[in-house]
This record gives sequence, C-alpha cells and structure tokens, in this order.
Amino acid sequence: MSGIEGKVIAITGASSGIGQATALLLAERGAKVVLGARRPERLKALAARIEEAGGDAAWVRTDVTRKDDLSGLVRLARDRFGKLDTLVSNAGVGLISPLDDLRVEDWEEMIDVNLKGVLYGIAAALPVFREQGFGHFVNTVSTAGLRIVPLQSVYAGTKNAVRTISEGLRQEAGDSLRITVVSPGAVRTDFAERLDPAMRPQVDKLMEIGLSPDAVARAIAFAIEQPDGVDVGDIVVRPTAQG
Repeated sequence: MSGIEGKVIAITGASSGIGQATALLLAERGAKVVLGARRPERLKALAARIEEAGGDAAWVRTDVTRKDDLSGLVRLARDRFGKLDTLVSNAGVGLISPLDDLRVEDWEEMIDVNLKGVLYGIAAALPVFREQGFGHFVNTVSTAGLRIVPLQSVYAGTKNAVRTISEGLRQEAGDSLRITVVSPGAVRTDFAERLDPAMRPQVDKLMEIGLSPDAVARAIAFAIEQPDGVDVGDIVVRPTAQG
C-alpha cells in the first residue's frame, strides 16, 4: 500500500501547472484530493477527470487572499472525507519587474497571494491538525529565493518569507506535524502569462529548459508518502541545465 493511499490532501492553485499535476498524481496513488483555485470551471473539469479515472475529488473556488476561502477549503475536506492529512499551499504569482518600475500593485499582489495566502492556509489547517494529532504542510516556494537575481526582488522576498515561516512552524510543530518546503526551479507553466511584454523574452528562454510540472508533483508526493515520524524538510527540484 502506498503511503499516499487514503490520505485527504487539499491543494491550492490546483487548476493548472504544478497544482494540477500534483492533484492528478496524488489521486492516481489513492489520495482523496480537495481542489482549490480561482477558476471554478477548471476545477470542475479536473475533478471530473479524476473521478472518471476512479479517484475521489472535491473542489471549491478558493482565492487564497481571502481567509474565509481557505477555511472553506479545509472545511470541505473534513465534511466530505472526515479529516485533512495534508495542505499543499501551491497558489502563487510571479510578477517580475525592475524595482525602478514601481509596480506597487504587483508587489502587493505577490505579498497577498504568495505570503498571506500561505499564512491563511496555516491559520485554517493548524487548529485542525492539532485537534487530529497529525497533519502535514507542504509549501511550494522557489529557487528564486535561493539565488537572488535582478527583476525578482519582491517575488524572491515573498518566497523567502514563506521559507522562514515554514522553518519557524517546523520548530513549533512538535512531533506530530510535518512541514515540507519544495523549491522548484524553471517549470513549464503559465508563469509568464501576465508579465510585461518586455519581460517575456527572458522568461520564455528559461522555459525552454523548464521542467514538466510532473517533476515537481513527484517531489511533493515523495514528501507526503514518507511514514509518520519522517519529516522531509526541504526539496529543491530544478532542470540540470539551470544555473
């Protein structure tokens, strides 16, 4: 039996990219997945795909910038499946630009989604995990927080903040909870969809060597499938060609 089979796993940012790949892989391995994202039509289609393949899935529109939406995602997991084993906080945005451009609204959105969205997930799931006596936070971060480069200052800052909070949570968690940080490098997703056209050539070039989202999904699955008492703290997954 897989260490994933029967686990109830909620995933934010589940409608595309890494989140979608993770949902499909975990469902294939026997997890009951609870899908959250801002695009309900994609969530509905993904849940149907999982169920048609014999899996179990539930979904609810989830905007991670809203505390109540994260509470609703966790509540759905418990109402539908009776527990929550893992929360994968995967939703994120990367609106890169020079600081001189003063794209303050972009900065605020990255803080709201990448940082506050993770905190809202912790606030929703931590009391449930404490009550159950078990639980696992998996937070998707980025190699952008490991190697700081121009144009990504605020993006990297939000990811490093999540890394720091995750380590603090790990130290406070005790011996019944697990915390994992997964740092992907370049991944072929819709990351560049909302970028300023001037930024697109740089990102498109990086995408040429990008990993499939499935590679990151396998790393997340590896952390989740470990037996109780084994805490996989930090995983870096990047293309061999990435500097």
